[in-house]
Amino acid sequence: MWIVRLALKRPYTFAVMALLIAVLGATSVHQMRTDIFPEIDITVITVIWTYKGMETSEVEQRITTYSEYAITSNVNDIKRVESQTLNGVAVIRIQFHPGADIGTAMAQVTATTQSIRALMPPGIQPPVIVRFNASSVPILQIGLSSETMSEEEVYDYGLYILRTQLSTVQGLTMPTPYGGRERQVMVDIDQHLLQAKGISPKEVADAINAYNLAYPTGVARIDTQEYPVTLNNTPLTPARFNEIPVKVVAGATIYMRDVAQVRDGGSTQTTVVRRNGARGALVTLLKNGKASTLDIVKQVKAIMPEIRAAAPAGLRIDLLFDQSVFVTAAIGGSSPRASSPGCSPPR
Repeated sequence: MWIVRLALKRPYTFAVMALLIAVLGATSVHQMRTDIFPEIDITVITVIWTYKGMETSEVEQRITTYSEYAITSNVNDIKRVESQTLNGVAVIRIQFHPGADIGTAMAQVTATTQSIRALMPPGIQPPVIVRFNASSVPILQIGLSSETMSEEEVYDYGLYILRTQLSTVQGLTMPTPYGGRERQVMVDIDQHLLQAKGISPKEVADAINAYNLAYPTGVARIDTQEYPVTLNNTPLTPARFNEIPVKVVAGATIYMRDVAQVRDGGSTQTTVVRRNGARGALVTLLKNGKASTLDIVKQVKAIMPEIRAAAPAGLRIDLLFDQSVFVTAAIGGSSPRASSPGCSPPR
């Protein structure tokens, strides 16, 4: 009963407290992050090594096993280590004890993988290190298609231009596009010509590496003038690769065009995306754990007119799936189709 007597003695104090609670409650509701999944902190880090062309057993012996040994010896608070080895790919999943500092663990894993690269197969790229988060889910999909552009050009636009334009959106993560073909300069070797000239495929590869260099050239100072110096040490077009000398045989210089055909091609395609029967590419947008689905989708839709205006002629950019529709419908208690007739749930 003492609180009742206190309220009767000090009515203005309780009125101000009630008003303060109402204002703070309304402010908290307005600033609260609205999403379909709660934020779940899972202490798991994934390390992905890639070395194209190496057989699975070789990847296991030279990359996977050595990485596991190095990580378990230098990283703290490890609970469990799992690995999966494929042709040219090694995936190592590291699970930590609850309460472990994931930032420190990420730094230790990064430092360890960088330090063992010198003992890995030559030319291996740094691994991709990803922190697993259960709330990082696809929230938006962007379809790219064109009747005038090639698959390589559509893929390059999604990989290098579209991802750069969307990188300013806070809380957004973008993996590489699905579909399309990754552009590569392909050297098709004629085995019969190699045997006739007495040249091995390794000599062809060594010639390409020797005549495709990127070195700083500096400047030339003549009197009071300073001139930038450029060298023809890098072929500017695929056709220029044909002029690379491979070997001198019996006093005659054998060029690349004599034993191989160089073309502007693409890597082996593993995924195909079609829109109305025409091939294209699909860019999936993921949200980070602490970001809001509604905020990210709102920012992406705000800059989409600028992206479409700056896109190459003939390229179609369509929003295929919008997770914010289902979040909004779940909050309002209505069906997604009623909220947005143009969107359909993912399959």
